[in-house]
Amino acid sequence: MMDLGLLLIRIVIGLLFIGHGAQKLFGWFGGYGPKGTGGWMESVGIKPGVAMAVVSGLMELIGGVLFGAGLLTVVGAVLIALTMVGAIVKVHGKNGLWSTSNGIELPLIVLVVVIGVALTGAGDYALLN
Repeated sequence: MMDLGLLLIRIVIGLLFIGHGAQKLFGWFGGYGPKGTGGWMESVGIKPGVAMAVVSGLMELIGGVLFGAGLLTVVGAVLIALTMVGAIVKVHGKNGLWSTSNGIELPLIVLVVVIGVALTGAGDYALLN
């Protein structure tokens, strides 16, 4: 059952991060694409905005694919973790803990989950353990 649980975690987190990357890179799923996301990034002090939107979008997309598939899971987890650390430091950190005030709660949960899976292993239902 543990391997099934790890698969469930990997697939949900992986798909959500594929979606987040696609929002930044292509404007899919209600996203704003590189230009719109880049403009927002510049407004919170992340420069150059468009380039950073592309980099973070690629990290989320590639990280989501790898993590979800259980293919080089540690690499996927690191890519996702780095984007979450960036979100905590540049966006959510000043707002405290709770998500009700746009705090670090959600990115911290994701960060801990991906690190936990990276440390325990992807499970038997992975392409490359």
